[in-house]
Amino acid sequence: MTNLQQLHQRYQEFCTRYPNAAADFLGAIEDVLSDAGLTYDHVTARVKEWRSLRSKSRKRRPDGTPMYPHPWQDIHDLIGVRVTTYHSTEIPRIIEALTEVFEVRRSVDKTAQTRVSGSFGYGSHHLILRVPPARVAPVLQAYAGREFEVQIRTVLQHAWAEFEHDIRYKRHGNTGKLAPEVDRAFTLAAGLIELADQQFDLIAAQQSATDTTAPIDLDVKFTAETLPGIIALLHGNTIPQSRLEHYHWLEELLHAHGLTTVAQLTELMSPANLERVKTALHYTFQPGQVRIIDDLLLAAFGEEHIAKTGTTGNFPAQRPARLRHRLALINAAQAGEGRFK
Repeated sequence: MTNLQQLHQRYQEFCTRYPNAAADFLGAIEDVLSDAGLTYDHVTARVKEWRSLRSKSRKRRPDGTPMYPHPWQDIHDLIGVRVTTYHSTEIPRIIEALTEVFEVRRSVDKTAQTRVSGSFGYGSHHLILRVPPARVAPVLQAYAGREFEVQIRTVLQHAWAEFEHDIRYKRHGNTGKLAPEVDRAFTLAAGLIELADQQFDLIAAQQSATDTTAPIDLDVKFTAETLPGIIALLHGNTIPQSRLEHYHWLEELLHAHGLTTVAQLTELMSPANLERVKTALHYTFQPGQVRIIDDLLLAAFGEEHIAKTGTTGNFPAQRPARLRHRLALINAAQAGEGRFK
């Protein structure tokens, strides 16, 4: 059996054993980012197609030696995840959140590499991560020891990279050669995109400095739209804001237990309750508003919270097991402390 045939056999075995690999990694990465209260545009995940894997396994170095002598072990993007953000200041926070959960095998800042070379062009941060045997979401436990790639870039960098790749390779074959004026146009566009990203970073920094010291009426009823601001008024920037589209689900979680007013939310999010949950769950990241309140409700209502909300959210099939795992940690930590206040 040739090396290529062996690679194809391993690939088919993987696809048969893990038919939902892309969805599993997509869900796990979204959970990590959302739980950490990070703002991002989009997450995608894919398993490399056989045609692409075969082509990559055949690549050679300038001296003619194989670039991947042992392709199944040497090619790390069989599973690939891409995260796009609105501005580049979120990228270090995303990297930090991912590296708290997964083992880092390699980290490459393509944007910095391009800048060092004195040119403009492809911008992205690439991580090769490994699924650890512990400290990982239950859905990824079957992948323990497996490596995968994560690419993190801004939406503007992503647009440039996708269009450039389409023009350079898909429309002009594998040579990647373009007319000099087209190359210059791409370089100019990359420079403008970097300037635009810098302006977005400036806007984000100015927005985060907005004063949030206004008084708050404890008797008012909260809504999904007002929850981010109310929580910020109660706790400042100590709890990161989650993705805006998740607050309708948070409102659903709170309403499931009859919590509808700012006063009730304030009591739930008391400093003592927050400290108990943080101590019990030993977060390896800074949880966002939605995640921390979900855990506060779990600590306060236990199995009732699982029964009422276990089939909600983006991943209802996985949620009950995750909640029960967290509840076990909370109960163990609270065994000698009495009921949650």
